[in-house]
Amino acid sequence: MGEPRRYSTALRAEQTALTRRRILDAAGRLFVERGYLGTTLDAVATAAGVSVQTVYNVVGGKAVLLKAVYDVTLAGDNDAVPLRERPEFRAVLEAPTGRECLAGYASVARLLGERLFPLLTVLLGQAAAGDADLAAFVATIEGERTVGTRGVATTVAQRFGLRDGLDVDAAADVLWALTAPDLADRLVTRRGWGWERFEHWLSTAMADALLGADR
Repeated sequence: MGEPRRYSTALRAEQTALTRRRILDAAGRLFVERGYLGTTLDAVATAAGVSVQTVYNVVGGKAVLLKAVYDVTLAGDNDAVPLRERPEFRAVLEAPTGRECLAGYASVARLLGERLFPLLTVLLGQAAAGDADLAAFVATIEGERTVGTRGVATTVAQRFGLRDGLDVDAAADVLWALTAPDLADRLVTRRGWGWERFEHWLSTAMADALLGADR
């Protein structure tokens, strides 16, 4: 009796995972097309071919759904491997020089920016509308970004040293500002730089700010 039960449990788990992915894909498309404020759970359920109750049961309410969409978009296709363990992130942590470390970080910023921008530009544009859940979401991802930039600043400080007069707190603030989504939007989209030019500029700007122009 044990084997059929295990098989049935595994099958249900697989079906739930597929349903979850279908819901998140549908929600992701709608959030990009309509924004958070214009997307309803009814619309998500219809697009995913499930009931609203299934959306609640498998993922959660609208705010939970938004964070789940953001997380899977951030992770990309290989969501089984944590971001910090992927080659592009290891390249940042294991770079032999400070400039190569920050060049790797600029490359990561571009990778994540290209992945997240269609979603983030719509959401951040609506964030000032006063919706509490959307404001909480923005605060959460900004908090996550703060932790990430401080981690990179700490790595640079410990392995390569910072330029005179700069401590880890200030270096983290500089990285946080330079990697802000709205700055990338201004240069990549509004000024037409494109991601390649932005990555090169970001790499140089971060290195000059943290290490000094002569290192």
